[in-house]
Amino acid sequence: MNLDAYRITTEPYYEPLGSEIQTFAAAYAERLPVMLKGPTGCGKTRFVEHMAWRLGKPLITVAAHEDMTAADLVGRYLLEPGGTVWHDGPLTLAVRHGAICYLDEIVEARQDTTVVIHPLTDARRILPLEKHNEIVPAHPDFQLTISYNPGYQSAVKDLKESTKQRFIAIDFGYPPPATEAAIIVRESGTDDQLASILVAIAQRSRNLQGHGLDEGASTRMLIHAGRMIRAGLPLAAAVQSSIVLPITDNPDIRSALNDAIEACLP
Repeated sequence: MNLDAYRITTEPYYEPLGSEIQTFAAAYAERLPVMLKGPTGCGKTRFVEHMAWRLGKPLITVAAHEDMTAADLVGRYLLEPGGTVWHDGPLTLAVRHGAICYLDEIVEARQDTTVVIHPLTDARRILPLEKHNEIVPAHPDFQLTISYNPGYQSAVKDLKESTKQRFIAIDFGYPPPATEAAIIVRESGTDDQLASILVAIAQRSRNLQGHGLDEGASTRMLIHAGRMIRAGLPLAAAVQSSIVLPITDNPDIRSALNDAIEACLP
């Protein structure tokens, strides 16, 4: 099967914060699975896209959710005019044909679903398809990458230790202020001054984490705000629609957040 549709042909912009590029490249060279840990909107998905482009490998991304079954990952029989036909799922496509498979926010999936990845994360590198009575050996180019947000998950939805210890781990966080401002300028098209204001707002919101907010404003949110400003929305309105309203529904927390933001506005 041709996986050209899954190839990234244009370099995704990514600003490295440490040795994450070298770590991922070394893990891929050894075909070791990788786990990306960090808050929502800090650049984990963009990093995987950048690495797939850098390595010249197709990337198959799966956004995990609580209703996702093992069949959604590995495949199922579907009824067609000529009878029932097996269709590979996204994980099986990657395993069979040699792509990087990225399971985003893996803990959102049920634990009985995530166990299907275990045989791919040790020396066996196989994917059993019980319903198809087949064992698929991983293509030499196959690599598995997962991500999750350890600060946002309940104990019930955390990854099992038996799963975590199968992976090379890379920690992600929000960039330093100057780097984050440069990313916002690059991705949203806003100017340096507005980007610096947005970063200051984000830092204020992140200080409220654990005091009513589960998470502060993400870099993604700041980019959204910058794009709204570029489209002509006033700064205060852009901050409300891109940061305050999405981040919390609690009136008291919104009030505290607005007070913190007010101190950053010109």
